[in-house]
Formats: sequence, structure tokens, C-alpha cells
Amino acid sequence: MRLAADHLRERYRAPSLLIGHSLGGAAVLATASEIREACAVVSIAAPSDPAHVTHLFAESMAEIEAHGQAEVNVGGRPFIIGKEFLDDLREQEQRDRIAQLGLPLLLLHSPQDAIVGIDNAADIYTAARHPKSFISLDGADHLLTHPRHAERVAQLITAWVDPYLADRD
Repeated sequence: MRLAADHLRERYRAPSLLIGHSLGGAAVLATASEIREACAVVSIAAPSDPAHVTHLFAESMAEIEAHGQAEVNVGGRPFIIGKEFLDDLREQEQRDRIAQLGLPLLLLHSPQDAIVGIDNAADIYTAARHPKSFISLDGADHLLTHPRHAERVAQLITAWVDPYLADRD
């Protein structure tokens, strides 16, 4: 995330709004305080603890530990997961980072999310300081596969972030 922000800063313009989905949402929460131009953060269906994702490939953990990597299936797609990735996940102190975020936070999460349960949003919301907002994406799946749900998320983010971006002009 930091490298992406650095690239944007050097080539175009640094990001002022940070948005992440799922593990990307956890990454945004973990690095937002290091991106000085950021004025707001949006997390969609993110785990409160990045190590949460390891349950998605639990059957391959022994192979990853023994051989350094393994091909796993997540959401119907193959991925190579390496031991370094697992080690990085285990070392995250996400709750402290969320508590020290210091930026407005919008959490979007579906109670029907079968991949990252809604309790993760509750944990993030509890750890975060104000200003913070939570919007339930009732009826949506984890990947927001129905266009109506993705459009709703875009509209909600647009409305929510307006005062924070307006303050930057």
C-alpha cells in the first residue's frame, strides 16, 4: 500500500482517499497513518485481523510451512501462498493501528458475508476512534457480485467522503 501511494505521489498525485476491500481493506487500515496525504479511509468487508484469511486455506497450511509455498483455492481462484505471507499476517498488530488511525473511517460490511463475518466489522468499529461510520450492506455477498450492490457501495462512499474531500480543496 505504501509503495502504491509512493508511486502515485511521484508520478501523479498522492491518494487522499484510501479504499480497500477484504484483505485490501485490512492493508488500508494498517498503512493509512503512513500516507500523509490521506484524509479518509474506507474499508469494505475487511477482516479485523489479517490472519483471519488463513482459514480459507487451512488445509494447505502444513504444505506451506513445510515447502515454503502452496497453491490454494480462494473464492474459486488459484493463488500461490508463501510462508513469508503467513509470517507477515501473524505479525500484524491491527487493533493498535486501527486505534491510532487518526482519520475518518467508513466501514461497509454485509451481515450475509460468508467469507469475512460481520463480527470483523464490529471489532474494527470498536477499535477505531471517531469520526467513524458503519453501513450494513444487507443482502450483499463478500465480492459484491451483484451490480446493484457494487453501485450502492460506490454511491455510499461518494456521499460519505464528500465533506472530507471538500475540506482539502
